[in-house]
Amino acid sequence: MAFRSGKNIVVGLDVGTTKICAAVAEIDQDNRIRVIGIGSSPSHGLRKGVVVNVESTVDSIGRAIDEAEEMSGVEIHSVFAGIAGGHIKSMNSRGVIPISRDTHEITQEDIDRAVNAAKAISIPMDREVIHTIPQGFIVDGQDGIKDPRGMSGVRLEVEVHIITGAVTSAQNIVNCVNRAGFEVEDIVLEPLASSIATLTQEEKDSGVILIDIGGGTTDFVIFTDGAIRHTDILAVGGDHVTNDISIGLKIPLGKAEAIKKKFGCAVSQNVKKEEEFVVPGVVGRSASSMCRRDLAEIIEMRMEEMFTLVNREIEKTDLLDRIGSGVVLTGGASLMPGALELASKVFKLPTRLGKPRDVSGLVEVLDSPIFATGVGLTQYGFRYREIGGNAQLKGRKMFTNIVDRMKSWVGDYF
Repeated sequence: MAFRSGKNIVVGLDVGTTKICAAVAEIDQDNRIRVIGIGSSPSHGLRKGVVVNVESTVDSIGRAIDEAEEMSGVEIHSVFAGIAGGHIKSMNSRGVIPISRDTHEITQEDIDRAVNAAKAISIPMDREVIHTIPQGFIVDGQDGIKDPRGMSGVRLEVEVHIITGAVTSAQNIVNCVNRAGFEVEDIVLEPLASSIATLTQEEKDSGVILIDIGGGTTDFVIFTDGAIRHTDILAVGGDHVTNDISIGLKIPLGKAEAIKKKFGCAVSQNVKKEEEFVVPGVVGRSASSMCRRDLAEIIEMRMEEMFTLVNREIEKTDLLDRIGSGVVLTGGASLMPGALELASKVFKLPTRLGKPRDVSGLVEVLDSPIFATGVGLTQYGFRYREIGGNAQLKGRKMFTNIVDRMKSWVGDYF
């Protein structure tokens, strides 16, 4: 098969705990992003979003990208790779600078200086800044400004959201992609990529919580007034539900996962008492029947605990009163019957399913929250290239050019 290549091709690589997904997208004739290929491979080298086995991860990355190449007919050379894991931390900061030139007109250079001032915080040597995202600007005491370029003032303030990660965790992802034979154009926090793919600007303006439930982690992002205010990643996910089923039914994890997908429900009261299913036999024990409601009770307890943990973290931010658009649930576990209902009960907010939007192409990709992160990574990638990003990440100081790659990126996505 002859592969084609081109500058209008972007590949997003979702490096997850249970699966690695590669999404290939291009710009169509209507200047819209179109998904033209998808590749997915079981992930055997990560635990809770962090690489624990390099060779297994390299192999899984290679398989996913090979499958994406075959489907899209595109020769892949580089990717935008996602990063998650409990090592991710975030904080809000503020920078202030004077505008001393005679005209007092604010330029991009002033914005860069203000962002640099906001970044002047103490970060441990084993951590790096992954994203510095402007939330809003204040000019001479006037707040609520999204882009101050061209305005006049003598004092410029910027509020930014800073996301940091462990240097070694980020390096391991880059190294694995490199060893699989590909370059990394940028590292992107996975819940941010998911937010790009699933949230509307109206939701961000009125306040929304995006929760991405993966296999090993549950990621969430809070937007209010059109800007990102908080991000966090908890080291609990769909695999913990599978593990509970495995222990409760005394069956291997693989069979527990299959039962979860086929018979699972997150709200036990939605399952009829008389419904049963067959628990496959294992060595020394024959197959048996089990009430499906009992299975649902196992799932409901764990998922309610996961949502409660997220809710406790959100309550610490004092942002709940500013959430006007409710909760958007995405990721593989969001497909569990009853998950939306249970989330709405725990958060006491309306909840909807988050699927990729504002893109065209493969129907099966666009109609599933499973691929939200991969599609979001491609959307991020096109914007990244549009503002002139082209450096490939190598070495320890892989995130030193944050301000350069965030130029002109004021409110377009975050």
